[in-house]
Amino acid sequence: MVWTWRFEKADGSVTASANGTEEFPTQGDAESWIGESYKDLLAEGIDQAVLLEDGEKIYGPMSLHPS
Repeated sequence: MVWTWRFEKADGSVTASANGTEEFPTQGDAESWIGESYKDLLAEGIDQAVLLEDGEKIYGPMSLHPS
């Protein structure tokens, strides 16, 4: 299994990260990474993220903006 994030603008359009696509061996690793990286992603203009397992949507979109 490979876990990845799909990045989106606020309108739901897909956008890429300047660092490309990160792949993670577990859901926990992917979630830890997004928790550490969301500020950098926001600075790139990314508004939300969708968690994917082997390309299938698990959950999201999840806003990266603080509540």
